[in-house]
Amino acid sequence: MAMFRRWASAKGLRPSETRCVRATRPGSEDLRFSVSGDPGIEESYRTHYISPVLSERKQQQLKEKLDRAAQPVVFQILSEAQCSECGAAIERDELLRMEAEQPLCLRCARLDDLEYLPSGDAALTRRAAKYSERTAVVVRFSRTRGRYERQGILVETAALERAERECTEDADQRAAARARGAAQRREEDRELIARMTERIEALFPGCPPREADAIAKHTAVRGSGRVGRTAAGRKLDERALSAAVAAAVRHKHTAYDEMLTAGSERSFARERVAGQVEDILESWRE
Repeated sequence: MAMFRRWASAKGLRPSETRCVRATRPGSEDLRFSVSGDPGIEESYRTHYISPVLSERKQQQLKEKLDRAAQPVVFQILSEAQCSECGAAIERDELLRMEAEQPLCLRCARLDDLEYLPSGDAALTRRAAKYSERTAVVVRFSRTRGRYERQGILVETAALERAERECTEDADQRAAARARGAAQRREEDRELIARMTERIEALFPGCPPREADAIAKHTAVRGSGRVGRTAAGRKLDERALSAAVAAAVRHKHTAYDEMLTAGSERSFARERVAGQVEDILESWRE
């Protein structure tokens, strides 16, 4: 810890002690980081280090965020359970809260006065959460993905009603804004594809124009995670675009896909076609 403090001081970071809390049924309580509760140890763990280049407003927002207790988590269960306090049956797909590793129905968890708002409407969720003093996150375990996934939130009824009114009042404006945003993204994508195509043709003069265009369109798909959407790809970095062209050659001009379908390991299949891929790339560079 002393070494970290020296490093933070050398970097010019400013220490800021925060109140670390967790949500409980009565309200919130301070977290304790050590078994002994030694004040020095507790202070060390409560201290965060903030960049001095942040504005006072940003620093205050960060401190307020760190001081807030994390949202309680409520589980939409996959099998029946029983409340550990009142003994009430909790049916499949109903909600419960875990406390001290024991299940609680929402009534015993003091969350039964909140409304369930399923995910799906980002504006409604954002506004309802903003206006609600008490909220909870609802999650459900996905057996196929092996993880808990967010299903929605619990919010106060008055907050939800206010959010619904606002969303109804400005629905047309938000729809128009979404349409403008979509049009702008399509135009940005068209420009990126055109620049990528030009750059690919410069790097590989022998690449057929239609193929260069197809490679650019494929690698630049928004949200695909492909190399064209990386920071390097969008900057038309030579290595990134060369990797995109090599991938296209591998899939289109070799038996790589057939080998994968037949059960070959990806690394083995890549090694087997590497020479063929390089020969084609070399011919396109001429």
